[in-house]
Amino acid sequence: MSQVNQHDQHQQRQQALAPLSRRSSQEVPWDMLIIGGGITGAGIAREAARRGLAVLLIEQKDFAWGTSSRSSKMVHGGLRYIASGDYKTTLLSVRERERMLNEASGLVNEMHYVMPHYKGKFPPPWIFNTLLRVYDGLAGKRYSKYFKKDAFLNLNPGIKQEKFLGASQFSDAVTDDSRLVMRVLDEATHDGAHAINYLKAETLITNEQGLVVGASLVDTAAQNSAATYDVYAKVVVSATGAWADTLRMQASKQTEQSFHKQIRPSRGSHLVVSQERLPLTQAYTFLHPVDKRAVFVFPWENRTVLGTTDLDHPTLDDSEVGITNEEVDYLLAATNNLFDDANLNREDVISTWAGVRPLISEGGDGKRVSPSKEKRDHSVWLDNNLVTVSGGKLTTFRLIALDVLKVCQKVFKLDESATQDNASYSSQVFSNQPPTSPKFSTLTPLLQQRLQGFYGLQLDNLLELAHDDDFAHVTDSNTIWAEVRFAAHYEQVIHLDDLLLRRTRLGLILPHGAMTPLISDRLKQICQQELGWDEQKWQQEVGRYQALWQRYYHLPAA
Repeated sequence: MSQVNQHDQHQQRQQALAPLSRRSSQEVPWDMLIIGGGITGAGIAREAARRGLAVLLIEQKDFAWGTSSRSSKMVHGGLRYIASGDYKTTLLSVRERERMLNEASGLVNEMHYVMPHYKGKFPPPWIFNTLLRVYDGLAGKRYSKYFKKDAFLNLNPGIKQEKFLGASQFSDAVTDDSRLVMRVLDEATHDGAHAINYLKAETLITNEQGLVVGASLVDTAAQNSAATYDVYAKVVVSATGAWADTLRMQASKQTEQSFHKQIRPSRGSHLVVSQERLPLTQAYTFLHPVDKRAVFVFPWENRTVLGTTDLDHPTLDDSEVGITNEEVDYLLAATNNLFDDANLNREDVISTWAGVRPLISEGGDGKRVSPSKEKRDHSVWLDNNLVTVSGGKLTTFRLIALDVLKVCQKVFKLDESATQDNASYSSQVFSNQPPTSPKFSTLTPLLQQRLQGFYGLQLDNLLELAHDDDFAHVTDSNTIWAEVRFAAHYEQVIHLDDLLLRRTRLGLILPHGAMTPLISDRLKQICQQELGWDEQKWQQEVGRYQALWQRYYHLPAA
């Protein structure tokens, strides 16, 4: 049982920061400094660490704080790329999807998708099913099938029936994106990498030749005066996604006026409603009745998610991103158009989230296509020894990491003895190596699979830390209290939103951001035990969290 003192969070933070004083000088530099703690940075850290490099990853906010906790949760092959003739991107994406399904079961899970077809509406069944046959061929598995009208309506009576022809079913995958980041980071740290959140790269350090050799970091979690650190590395990698242009401009020594920005921030927003209001067992993808964009609704964490929009986002700063009223109306209208009797309205919305995709813009402002038509490819740049990566998809994060390492070879030689084909997730198959804790055998098979996928090599630590009553689910969510305790104890939780919006998703799936009396009382107890928060600190964090949730994760003011 874990009973800790009032200084426990401070001690955890000092422990996390300790590697900075041990190895950051010009004489003993890191092999690689990675700036950015989303899925791209985590993937690079994982591939670099398995090659024996001394890796430091830093994130200015919390791990997965940006795009990687606010995606559409989909691990997909990119069906639309076939339609546009981009066969290669689809092939690579489908292979990565299959790899993740095999290696990270419980964290990445297959999900059926349905495309309803209506008379006179695009796409007609024969075109869509031709695409699906190619899609299945790339995966090497037959996932797709076609349902005739009556057979489908018997199973899905709530769908709009006027001019309905039938429906095509195919498969992709769904994940908890934030937990995926933590799992990949854990694999990296298991191989020797160090990852620290709330550490911002304020400025790049350059040598006499103008080459980037490190960065000056600021501890943004410091309570009083912010501590600073100069960190040196043989290669510096910027994996800051939609914020990538900022450091690139520094490295190129250009002004904002002369620097050609490559990143086009695009906002994608989502609504969460209860399964009771819109019960689904599979995802639906369909075209919005107004602008004919593809949108979807899908089951996730015992809730139903409506998404997504695709809009140019204003210039980014370090603040949160939220949904707009226009986007709320847009998503509700699309869903109510497909499901005749749903009648969803604003009162049904449990929570919202909005993320910013880092699209690589192909044209200047005057000749831009709509964000939905921009390619989802990633790009890697080398500017005075700063390696920058941006763009790409969640599904292909491993391939993006390998491309980054190829560019890093131009700065210093890497050990390529670790091959691309090695598994990304250690000890995922526990059939021959079950967790040593006897508590594991008392769990349901579904919970066993989920915890194995979410926590991998850390599962024994989670089970051993748990109190007897921690194996209960948090109300009707899939999350058990042991996960909350484990995150608070082991996963660098600095603020309450780290715990409720990213380490767990309770703030997205429970009413009022999980701040109801029964839930908050138990949360308070765990934070006191594992983080050493006193009453004042708890009230401080609750106030901060509720203001943030109300503004960015609920509905905007009407």
